[in-house]
Amino acid sequence: MIAQIGGPATAVRAHEEIFAYWASLRQGGRLPSRASIHPADFKRHLPTVSLIEVRSDPRDYHLRLAGTGLYGVYGREITGHTLEEVYNTAATDYWRTELDKVVAERRPGVGVHNFAWRGAGHLSILWLRLPLSSNGVDVDMILGYDAVLGVQGDRVFSGIRAA
Repeated sequence: MIAQIGGPATAVRAHEEIFAYWASLRQGGRLPSRASIHPADFKRHLPTVSLIEVRSDPRDYHLRLAGTGLYGVYGREITGHTLEEVYNTAATDYWRTELDKVVAERRPGVGVHNFAWRGAGHLSILWLRLPLSSNGVDVDMILGYDAVLGVQGDRVFSGIRAA
């Protein structure tokens, strides 16, 4: 079950907090590493945090970690799976394109993705993907944060949990 409070403004505020945390770890224009991320620093956001490993030759994406709150969104555990194992073809293509941009540009990505592809058109995620690098330059991991948004009747809700 997904806990819901607030709405889109709450989701945007959570994104701002995660982005500010990531930005505070950058040093001299270098990307932060996975080792510099301390989950205790953003504990209340962990249920919908993910870590995506970037594999090369050929480039692929592996969900190394998916927070417990994402289980309710996807209806199953997605930790340890590739994009193709989690999404249908259209959604896989969408995520591959977005993640490729984060890797190539070495910059954060943000967007909204609807779950109509899995029969849940009333749910969307406001997503944030932040590049991480073990050498400060080449993106080898991506920190993800998803705020679950939906419509229930005429009420908009967010999957963001209260502190």
